Amino acid sequence: MSQTDTAVTGTAPAERRRWNATDLGLIAVFAAMVAASALVAAIPVGALGVPITLQTLAVMLTGLALGAGRAFAAVGLYTLLGLAGLPIFSGGRSGLGILAGPSAGYIIAFPLAAAAVGWLSAIVIRRTLKYRGVFLFAAATLTSVVVVHALGVLGMMINAKLGFSKAFLADLPFYPGDFIKNVLAVAVALALHKAFPDLLVRRVRPLAQQSTIQP
Repeated sequence: MSQTDTAVTGTAPAERRRWNATDLGLIAVFAAMVAASALVAAIPVGALGVPITLQTLAVMLTGLALGAGRAFAAVGLYTLLGLAGLPIFSGGRSGLGILAGPSAGYIIAFPLAAAAVGWLSAIVIRRTLKYRGVFLFAAATLTSVVVVHALGVLGMMINAKLGFSKAFLADLPFYPGDFIKNVLAVAVALALHKAFPDLLVRRVRPLAQQSTIQP
């Protein structure tokens, strides 16, 4: 917990433990945002045609804004709806057949990445104030590499029958764009947390302060 946060606001951050109607609404809104980002014109990369889209930007922003649980629910809802047949994957694709394609690893990684960066984001928001943007960018970049790109490479190795080196090289062109998208996601997330301090962590009064206002 940041002493600066407590001194300035007179409150202490606490983890959210129950979802309310607002949380469910946020899950639906961010799931729709991820779906909309997938429908923006995609740029196919390489012979496999795995496209560059704005999905990773939306996935990272969801985690940075909502935290692990709600982010996993939002991106998981998007993924399940796409697998169920709604044309909300990149290029208007849908259905279980997507899991047999070269981009399957990325799609499976999205809910996991949202949860991972959401968990890291909650730690950063609760415990830091100075250099918060740097820490959030580090969290998003680490998640991109460890979760999204790792599973993306694995998916190409399994479904496209590529060796590791060829799958890694096929994945490499996505790195520069992801770094840029992570910067944008962090900038938007910082603005959201500044405008809505309770978005990720709930602020509660210290017990001593609570006792002074009780009748």
